[in-house]
Order: sequence, then C-alpha cells, then structure tokens
Amino acid sequence: MKFGRIVGAAALALSLAACGASQSATSEPDGALKIGASPVPHGEILAYIDENLAEAAGLDLEIVEFTDYVQPNVQLSEGKLDANFFQHKPYLDDFNASKGTDLAFVTPVHLEPLGLYSKKVTELGGLADGATVAVPNDATNLGRALKLLADNGVVTLKEGAGTAATERDVTGNPKNLKFEPLEAAQLPRSLDDVDAAVINGNYAMEAGLKPASDALTLEKGEDNPYVNGLVVAAGQERDPDIVTLGKLLQDQKVKDFIAQKYAGSVTAAG
Repeated sequence: MKFGRIVGAAALALSLAACGASQSATSEPDGALKIGASPVPHGEILAYIDENLAEAAGLDLEIVEFTDYVQPNVQLSEGKLDANFFQHKPYLDDFNASKGTDLAFVTPVHLEPLGLYSKKVTELGGLADGATVAVPNDATNLGRALKLLADNGVVTLKEGAGTAATERDVTGNPKNLKFEPLEAAQLPRSLDDVDAAVINGNYAMEAGLKPASDALTLEKGEDNPYVNGLVVAAGQERDPDIVTLGKLLQDQKVKDFIAQKYAGSVTAAG
C-alpha cells in the first residue's frame, strides 16, 4: 500500500438503516490505511496514533467509525476496510463461524471490562426479587454477561457452559431475575427501563459512564480472554503496514495514553 499525508478521524455521519448502524467517514486520499473502529475507546486510540506516531512510521490512517458490532466485520470481509479494531477474539470466532467470514485476529491491544450498571440500586446486593437485568443479545457477550453475574454469586451456571452460556444454562437464580437480551449498543439507554444492565465497556463510556467507578461490579482482568485487538482479512496478517500498525498499537506511548485517559476503565494488554 502507498501512503500520503496523515488523515484524521471521520466526520460525516451516514445512516445504515438496514442494520441500525451508523458510520462516519471523510473523503480521503487513495492509499490511506482504512480502519473500522468503535468511537470509544478504539477510535480515540487510533486518533492518538494518527496524531502522534503514524507519520514517523510511514502510515496514513483513515478511521471509519461504527456504532454496531456487525458492519465493521461485514465491510472488512467485503474489502471495504483494510482492518478493524473493535472486538475480542471470542466474538470474532463466533462471527466467522456464523457468518462464514474468514477474518483473523492480529494484535491484542486492550481490555474493556464488562460491567453491571444500574440507576435503581447502588450495590449488587440491592437487586430485588424478580428484577429485570438487560444483557447483550450476541452469543459471546451474552455468555460473558452471565459469567459476570455467576462470578459474583448472582446466578449459577451449568458446569462447562463457558462463553457460550445462554439463559438456558442458568441453573440457580435465587432472586428470580428476568433477563432482557438487547443489542449491545442499546444497553445504556435501557437503564431507565430495567433494574440493571450488563454493558460493554465501549458503550458504557460513550454513554458517559465511568466503568471503574460507576459499575456495581466489573470483570477481572487476569486471564481474561476478551482483549480487544486488530483484525484483518485472513492472509493479510503479514502485510507490512498492518504489522507496523500492530506494533504502534502495542507501543508503550499508547499504553501510557490508555492508562492516563481511561483511568482503569480501559487497560492495555500485556
């Protein structure tokens, strides 16, 4: 790939009504490395690289922002993107298996701990009998949400349920919680209507929540498989520009940026 001047993040919002998604982009010079990303924190991390590290590394970045978890993979598989940065490997593996895509996880970058949030109670033990808890409706994040609840003694899961757990794997539910699966992006808005919601870190931060202080409970970082990273079409892992971007995403300056900006709500991998 050839690269010209540095380009910033996208600015023009486009509606993708068929999927309930939105993306933003600007007209960029040919040769830019086009990367799909969730706005927070992924787009912000890429913008930091674009503004501070990319030029010296010979990269010209075009950042295309998405507010859903489907279109970045669809557009990558269709060749409309060179890479994306929004997901963890369990989600990617499930997407490849269910959609027939052939995308590859390249570089681990950071963890956004999944958290339980509420506008009705201030502590986990305050959930009432029969409370409604909203959870992500995609397979891997639903299992992840149920594991978070199980790890905190709120429910018990069938042995071996793992990341593919569903409501059918809940074997113990002493508070008779009702689960309401919703699209992950809708979960912050659901807080006015449910007793609590398990929300992905990026959507929590986009909604103005501070995971490190606002969550009733957060995932633990140790041995957590849900590290977000750079993804490309299979076969492009050794593309020189992808390799360079992967190294920049793991640069100590980027790790310092993550630590300073997100104050524990996002943690750098490794």
